Amino acid sequence: MKKDDVEILRGVQKNTEMAMKAINTISEKVLDDSLAVQLSKQALKYSEIHNKALDKILEAKSEPYRTNNVSQMMLVGGIHSNTMFDTSTSHIAEVMIQGSNRGITDMCKHLNHHEHAEDTSLEIAKELMDFEEKNIERLKKYL
Repeated sequence: MKKDDVEILRGVQKNTEMAMKAINTISEKVLDDSLAVQLSKQALKYSEIHNKALDKILEAKSEPYRTNNVSQMMLVGGIHSNTMFDTSTSHIAEVMIQGSNRGITDMCKHLNHHEHAEDTSLEIAKELMDFEEKNIERLKKYL
């Protein structure tokens, strides 16, 4: 497996880990049952995509993405401060949409900087990006 493939798969791992951490952090503030179910389904799919990327990295005997504790703390702190005074369903959906947009942007950067990647890693990255776009559409009804 090429270095570009590994870097893209690490990007997928990073994005899915951040998404799962965000959902885990914000879930305790969700009062709308429908939104709670939606976020749980998203977390499950993020986990599946994360595991696909991890499996491919391990097959190639490469080093997987290592979680950056500072980034995780900043994410959690940002979510808590952003929802401190507004835990409305609309606001929580907006926060999650913003996160999905950041995920898409980050994956676009990875794809642009690692243009020598091959099919498998590209497919997983595109699966994540497609999923993020669908999440945005699903969350719009809660705005």
